[in-house]
Amino acid sequence: MLIEFTKMHGLGNDFMVIDLVTQRLDLTPELVQLLGDRHLGVGFDQLLVVEPPMRPDVDFSYRIFNTDGTEATQCGNGARCFARFVQARKLSFKQRLRVETASGIISLSTDRYGWVEVDMGKPKFEPDEIPFTPKAITKIQNAYHLDVAGTPVQLFVANMGNPHAVIKVDDVLAADVKTLGKAIESHPAFPERVNVGFVQVMNQRHIRLRVYERGVGETQACGTGACAAVAVGVREGWLDEGEDIRAQLYGGSMIVRWQQGYSVLMTGPTAFVYEGVFSPDGLMAQAGIKPVDAS
Repeated sequence: MLIEFTKMHGLGNDFMVIDLVTQRLDLTPELVQLLGDRHLGVGFDQLLVVEPPMRPDVDFSYRIFNTDGTEATQCGNGARCFARFVQARKLSFKQRLRVETASGIISLSTDRYGWVEVDMGKPKFEPDEIPFTPKAITKIQNAYHLDVAGTPVQLFVANMGNPHAVIKVDDVLAADVKTLGKAIESHPAFPERVNVGFVQVMNQRHIRLRVYERGVGETQACGTGACAAVAVGVREGWLDEGEDIRAQLYGGSMIVRWQQGYSVLMTGPTAFVYEGVFSPDGLMAQAGIKPVDAS
């Protein structure tokens, strides 16, 4: 059995996309890990899966898997690629889609230039909404002071369908994303782990951002990370409310807009890279893993 897939990216945040509307595949954590291996598989930051809707008021179900095999609840760059994919594969001819994710329903719309706007919903900031449960919370206004391996770190938290910690830095290029991001991502204060964003405010309508994504590591871009950073920035007065904010990441820039009390809107480009096929049984056999129904 061969399964068709498409490789895409949003600002360098790369995805393997599989249509499970017209195909059938049992996705196990082991298979996801094999597919995500950049040397032995296809390689990606996340695997995106298109499935039939589970309810009558949505067009599709949308699942996201990290390279370590865990399932994610939301991915902004992936959502944009999702919209372009279903249109290119003629799974839908609608310009605006309602898609069900593990974190709720999102709305996607495309323009004639191929950019996609995603209604990411309202950000959440309360600790139990992240979730964020340090044993002793030291809080000054909206900022939390967290002990990370003996070092105090000031951060803000937000949930954009997935959990984010946002750290304001003077120079994002000098930020210790690999070490500090990894330590915070798996910190006991975040029981479901967390995405860690390092944001430099250039001016009221421009930020630079690097994100250490949970289950992946640092990526070229992170849509929900950009939304979380802008939401925190608007809330703290660093950024203009209700205006287009340019979020600049390694892979390029996207536009994020938020007015308090409303949904965060994210707009950005997508790109198709290539299409291919793979054999699930062949990959599993190559790795010495027997199929589930094997005797």
